[in-house]
Amino acid sequence: MWKRTIWILLAILTIALAACGGQAAPAPAAEAPQEIDVATLGPDVDVQTVAAVKDRDDVFVIDVREQWEYDEGHIPDITLIPMNEIPNRLDEIPTDKEVIVTCRSGNRSGQVTDYLRDQGFTNIHNMTGGILEWEAAGLPVDK
Repeated sequence: MWKRTIWILLAILTIALAACGGQAAPAPAAEAPQEIDVATLGPDVDVQTVAAVKDRDDVFVIDVREQWEYDEGHIPDITLIPMNEIPNRLDEIPTDKEVIVTCRSGNRSGQVTDYLRDQGFTNIHNMTGGILEWEAAGLPVDK
């Protein structure tokens, strides 16, 4: 009886070890980052999307805060055109690129995107949350 029990236990142990001792499952393949088609962005874009596309040649980002606000901290390598200067500086806003407008919280940039659309721009997007959201996401800020 003991021999039979030992053989059964050995068989179970062998099966269990065989099931556990196989090769490790291969690591899932890393997904290649998807290219964002900025021409299909909606009217509002989040800070992560802006961070991913802001340095592209087909994107132009405008900060519409005042100079002193910009100096306190801004998204690197973007253009400052204060909100009250937009009407006189329309010629600086490209029509052949997707334009993303940002401010402190998304309020002024929302107003500017509406104004620019009223002026005939069709390539305008508002960065929701502004620099506050950008900083909260831990994204880089120049001072």
